Amino acid sequence: MRRALKRCLPILAALLSGEMLQGQSGRLDFPATLHAGAAFSLPTSGSGKAELYIVGPGQVLRRTVNLGEAASFAAGELQNAGHYVAVLVAADSTRSAQFDVLPESEPATLSFLARPSRLPVSQGGGISGVVYVFDRYRNLILEPLSVSFELSGGGAAQKQVASTRDGVAWVRMNSSPQAGIAQFQASAGRVSERRVVQQFAGDPCALRMSARAAGAKIVLETAPVRDCNGNPVPDGTVVTFTEAYEGRESTVDVPIKRDIAHTEMPAHSGALITVASGVVMGNEIRWGGGK
Repeated sequence: MRRALKRCLPILAALLSGEMLQGQSGRLDFPATLHAGAAFSLPTSGSGKAELYIVGPGQVLRRTVNLGEAASFAAGELQNAGHYVAVLVAADSTRSAQFDVLPESEPATLSFLARPSRLPVSQGGGISGVVYVFDRYRNLILEPLSVSFELSGGGAAQKQVASTRDGVAWVRMNSSPQAGIAQFQASAGRVSERRVVQQFAGDPCALRMSARAAGAKIVLETAPVRDCNGNPVPDGTVVTFTEAYEGRESTVDVPIKRDIAHTEMPAHSGALITVASGVVMGNEIRWGGGK
């Protein structure tokens, strides 16, 4: 291919610059467009032999042809979409044509991007999906196509249909109210791609704690911590217990383990104990002075 391209480049440069004499050059009888992978033939006239070059994006085809006969190309030989130049070089003349190779219209592969792969539940428009549609030769299909998006798992399935624009389609989906694994699928024609999205619980909601005496200590424990949709908050989420007593304050940060947070603090009569996680406040307990 490199040798063919090296021989053809001076000819193409001469054609484009207009240096070839009018009497020595002419046009080839060639269609203005072809589809990628399609079989085609190029009719020729005259007698003797000539060299045919077809040059385009990432491809150079070369054939020795008998003038007066058609030069045939099998299906799959011309694969890359784009603008091409065909040059027929004979002993006494040079003829050329320019044409476009278009992508196939049938989708063969999808490049599907889903972001983010992990997010909280109940996020409006929190999940984005982007699809690039290619034919079997990896050409981006530029004509409008319908792409179906479906997000299932963690509640009722969501479906949207989007039309591609310049080979790309995109949507935004809401994360579901329930934590867990969601399947995000994009389909075009007979092909589909699937991605996994992890949906986890949101911020704690209605945080509650209880207290009991244990000698000189107070044992503090939350009820099972849930978000506002009832999903268990992930282990490791930090819960902060604060005890205020006679102008002094002590704080303990405790990670949730198996849905609850548990700690001990000094027992001071009249101490005010509060609990919080992030910006969410829970109940207060006045130790020795009622709740």
